[in-house]
This record gives sequence, structure tokens and C-alpha cells, in this order.
Amino acid sequence: MTAALVAERGTGSAVWRRFRRNSGAMIGLMLLVLLVLLAVLGPLLVGSPSTQDLAVRLAPPSAAHLLGTDQLGRDVLTRVLSGARISLGIGVSVMLASLLVGSAAGLIAGLLGGWWDEVIMRVTDIFLAFPGLILAMAISAALGPSLTNVMIAVAVVSWPTYARLIRAQVLALREREFVEAARALGSSQSRVAFRHLLPNSLAPLLVQGSFDVGNAILTAAGLGFIGFGAQPPTPEWGAMVSETRNYIAQAPWASSAPALAILVTVLAFNLLGDGLRDVFDPRKGV
Repeated sequence: MTAALVAERGTGSAVWRRFRRNSGAMIGLMLLVLLVLLAVLGPLLVGSPSTQDLAVRLAPPSAAHLLGTDQLGRDVLTRVLSGARISLGIGVSVMLASLLVGSAAGLIAGLLGGWWDEVIMRVTDIFLAFPGLILAMAISAALGPSLTNVMIAVAVVSWPTYARLIRAQVLALREREFVEAARALGSSQSRVAFRHLLPNSLAPLLVQGSFDVGNAILTAAGLGFIGFGAQPPTPEWGAMVSETRNYIAQAPWASSAPALAILVTVLAFNLLGDGLRDVFDPRKGV
């Protein structure tokens, strides 16, 4: 990180102190740590999520099945824990892909300007003109229902946000003194971009990325629910809710458990994003 960034945002310890004072952010962080541990260790501690036992189909929660079983006698807890790895993987992968593509486009548009800026911004306008979920549905339908295609569809929908965000940051920073000094010393455009502009844009990227992981999980779950996402027997949370929705009156635990997992995960990322936004807000004191 450049000296300018450190001066504006404070030291790492000061940022952590400010973050700790935000109770919502700490709750979100603790929930995420718990979810990551469950995603990593959960599948190692339970059996296969596809194991069926029709003799105990739609069984209520008990000592043998803590969250009950679904319509095929599969353990709901096992499937929810296995789905945690899938859903978190979707969210993080989509966010990283969107961030890389969008940041590259935004850097080029903001730094080079001219027709580069015009073309890239008009392309982002085209993508932003469509409702995100509708566009993701259309792309998923064109590519075919699968987990990989859902990730591609959600990433295609998400990258314009990062492009606009980075472009705005670059336009605000490229006339600053430390950037002008770097150019005066003979720094190339690429060095200015990656040594000065991009590092000073990390704060809004972190905030947007934390929100977008939750949004990607929610969008992927929605696509899975309507059949465009992961296909049975993959234990993706949205697909699990869809598979068990016809039994909600008879066995509400089968659909409520994955739905609650989606709610808690998205809430955790939103709380974390709110906390990061407050931490990096220059109008707030350290």
C-alpha cells in the first residue's frame, strides 16, 4: 500500500480497532468464520450427502438426524454442510472473477480515457440496463443448467459494478500529487496503475466485494431454485429448497434448513460489508 493510502486510512492496527468497535461487523465476521469452518470441516465429519434411506424419508429432527431427513431419506444436516462449501465457493469465485474483469476494464477506461473510456462505459451501460437476475437467467438458459454455467452467468452480470467503481476511483486519483509525482519521475502507465491507482482503490473494492459474495450466493440460489443452477443430487442450497418445496407442510425442516443457511450467510456478508464501509469511510475518525 502506498504512503498516501496509509495516511488517509490509518495504520492496520487503527483500522482493526475501528472495525472491532462495530458490533454488526464483528457479528458478521464471527458468522463467516463459523461458516468457513463448517464448509471445510463439515463434509469430513458427516457421510455422503447423496446417501438415501427411504425407510426414514421425511423423518423429523431427532438424535439420529439432527435436522431431519428429506423426501428421499437423505440427512438434511449432511446436505446443508456439504452445500456450504458449494455456496461459499460460488460466492467467492464469482466475486473474484467479476473483480478481475471489472477492475481491468475500469482501470483502462479511467487511465486511458478517450474512446477507450467511451466504449467500455457504453458496454457496462448495456449490461446494467437489464435486471441482474433476468439477465443471469437468460445466460444460464442459453448455456444450459449447471453449476459452472451459473457461476459464469452471475459473474457476467456482476463485473460492470466493479468497472464503474474503479473508473470513478481512477478519475478521482489520477490528478493527485503523488500520481503526478510518479509520472514526473518517469513511471510508465502500467506502473502508475498498479503501484499507485489500484492500491489506493482497494478500500471500496473490499466493501463491494464483501457485498457481492452474498449477492452471488443469493442469485445462484435463486437460479438453482428455478432449475437453471445446480442439478440434483448436488446439495446446493437453492436446489435443496426447490426439491423439498412440495413437502413444506409435511416436513418444513427439509426446506427451512437450507433457506436459513442462505439467510445467515448473506446476512453475515452484508454485516461485514457494512462494517468495512464504516471503517474505510474517510469522514469517520479513527
